[in-house]
This record gives sequence, C-alpha cells and structure tokens, in this order.
Amino acid sequence: MLQTPANFIPLMAPQAHPKPLTYVFQQGRLLVREDDLALPDAGVVAGLDLDPLRMHPLGLLADRYCQVTWADADAAPPAGFVYRGLRSLLFGVMDEDLVGVAGRASQVAEWARTHRFCGACGGPMHLGTGERCYHCAACGNLAYPRISPAMMVLIRKGDSVLLAMHINSAAKRFTPLAGFLEAGESVEEAVHREVFEEVGLRVHNLKYFSSQSWPFPHSLMLAFTADYLDGEIRLDATELSEARWFGPNDEWPERIAHVSVSSMLVDAHRPA
Repeated sequence: MLQTPANFIPLMAPQAHPKPLTYVFQQGRLLVREDDLALPDAGVVAGLDLDPLRMHPLGLLADRYCQVTWADADAAPPAGFVYRGLRSLLFGVMDEDLVGVAGRASQVAEWARTHRFCGACGGPMHLGTGERCYHCAACGNLAYPRISPAMMVLIRKGDSVLLAMHINSAAKRFTPLAGFLEAGESVEEAVHREVFEEVGLRVHNLKYFSSQSWPFPHSLMLAFTADYLDGEIRLDATELSEARWFGPNDEWPERIAHVSVSSMLVDAHRPA
C-alpha cells in the first residue's frame, strides 16, 4: 500500500549529507531518470539552479537524508530525465519505499509552492522553526500543509457488499463509496451523509477499517465498514454512474495490487 516506509524518520531541520535523495516536483510530477526511474543526483539537482529557499527537509530513509524542492512550470527537465506523474510510478514501477516518501514529498512541495505569499494580506511568507509552517510577519497568518480528510465506506448487506462506479474515476473501477468531510462534520457524520446523498441508503454499525495518506493531491482516507439499515439504491447522477450489490455468486471487480486502502477494503470482503 502507498504509505510512508516504516524505516522513515521525519525531520523538520535540514541536514548535511553527501548523497541526499532529492525529490524535484513540477506541477505534481516527479523528476526521474528516463532509463531507470532513479532520482536525480546532487550534480543534476545543482544544475537546475533552483532557489535554495525552495529546498525542504523530509527525513531519513534508512539513514539516507531526503529532501524536496520544486521547479517552475516552464522549466525543461535536464537531458536524460523526465517529469512523471506519481500515479504512473505505482504498481511496482518504482521502488516501493521511494514512492512512499514521494507521496509525502509531493504534498510538502505543493504546500511550499502555493504559500510563498500570505493568503490574507499578500505579504511574503517565511518558514517557521521547529514545525512545518509558514508565517506572515505582516499580519501573523499561519499556513500549515493542507490535509483533506475523506471518508470511505463498504456497506454490507447479508453476504453482499455495495460497490459503485464514480464518474470522475480515472480507473473506471467499482470501489467503495467515498467523499470529503464538510466543515464541522465528524467522519461518522460524513459517512451517513455521503451514503444517503450518493445512493439513498441508511446504514448503521460503523466500524473503522484503516487509514491512508493519499497524495492526489492531499487527502487523508479514513475507511470504514457499515451495515445496511434501509432504503433502495437511488443514484446521485452527478457523482456515480452505477452502484450495485456484489455477492458470492457475482463476478467481482478484478483484483489489483494493494496500492490504496480502497483495494484492501474490497479484498477483505471478497468471497473466498
């Protein structure tokens, strides 16, 4: 599953290291070498001539220092390198630990890129010390990396579960229901609201399953199971193209590698 490796130690302060692992992003895409998808070495990074203030510490991956920076939208990659979307590096394409840290790095890079100036007064922002935070000296506004909590729920009805096809799904695959939390809402309240809004059902017996940071672009997925209570499926056509029950005698969606908590949730309830 796409996640921070267990041997990763986060850092807020930069460290000197002769061979750091440097993640360079451009509009959400990662700079990698074309032939083997390796990260750029120190010489290549230096050749990009980026502002040193754009470099941010990430942490230690097996004692290897990791840092992240970002390039302007019109900057061409150096010879032999290419910018690749993170999704294209999943499913065993790139080293799992490197991709896991890349998920964290992409969110830090986007936070840094979009908070150079204060959203309240327009003044320049400055990095704080001891925490990952920008502050505005003019008005005192603080800006932390954005994290958007989202619920996911697999509804059970006897020996069947409800899966849906989301209109905006890039993969066009049946998945559990999901949606972002509203301001002032608990995750449990969001589950009940999203289920009723999207498929017209009511559920109960919510049970936590697992969570996952999902860097597309900055979600925190909180997965649950729930039991069907009442109602008939009534689709929200602005969100879903289809939703139906899958039981032991049905043809289930194809198994995929456990990159997301969504696939883990489905496989945990797939018939043997």
